[in-house]
Amino acid sequence: MLRSCATRLRALGVPPARRPGAVWRLFSSEKIIPKDYGLPNPSWSKDLRLLFDQFMKKCEDGSWKRLPSYRQSSTQTLKNFQTRFVDPRFMNEEQMSKAQQFSRSLEEGLGFEYALFYNKVEKRMVCLFQGGLHLQGVPGFVHGGAIATIIDVTTGTCAFAEGVAMTANLNINYKKPIPLGSVVVVTSQLSKTEGRKLFISCTVQSVDEKTLYTQATAKENPELLTLPLYFRSSECGLNHPPHLT
Repeated sequence: MLRSCATRLRALGVPPARRPGAVWRLFSSEKIIPKDYGLPNPSWSKDLRLLFDQFMKKCEDGSWKRLPSYRQSSTQTLKNFQTRFVDPRFMNEEQMSKAQQFSRSLEEGLGFEYALFYNKVEKRMVCLFQGGLHLQGVPGFVHGGAIATIIDVTTGTCAFAEGVAMTANLNINYKKPIPLGSVVVVTSQLSKTEGRKLFISCTVQSVDEKTLYTQATAKENPELLTLPLYFRSSECGLNHPPHLT
């Protein structure tokens, strides 16, 4: 009976039930559609939803663009890193097929809830971030490592707009703790370029911009320049591959 019901559902074009975070598989073509985690879900607070709507409004004239966010890297991204950075010995296809983005590995509402928006003209990336209950450090506040992660995500995505890159150095100055479950705005912007180096600034502020929670600075480490790496954060340098300069 269950088999016959499934057959009828396929005939009607109804997608099957799925686990949270799973991808849709269409029976007609077997095409896999990954879930976009950069869209609102029930765990988002009113503040996060309001900010999201405001930035979506900015996207209407084309000045800003919302970036999708998935648990697994795209095939093209994997190829880029496989050919440029990754030792083939560590590029096991079976393992990579199971790998997930760290910032998207927790269930909805428990970890990193965020949406990314990019302004190409200003070369500015904005991340609307809400820290979930499993990101706690000291009681009631977001763990410093989680803050570093969302800064890394924001600055890294900003750098990716210029080409494939990897973090080489990231120094952070924590000014005030971020309350667990609150919403903050992480802003990174490409300040300047010098050859292969990119300089990106980054701040973490409250929604009303009255509270500065975090700033980041970085210094260049010449020993890491044997690979196309980049440095990022406030007043920090970034490197990307020569063919991208």
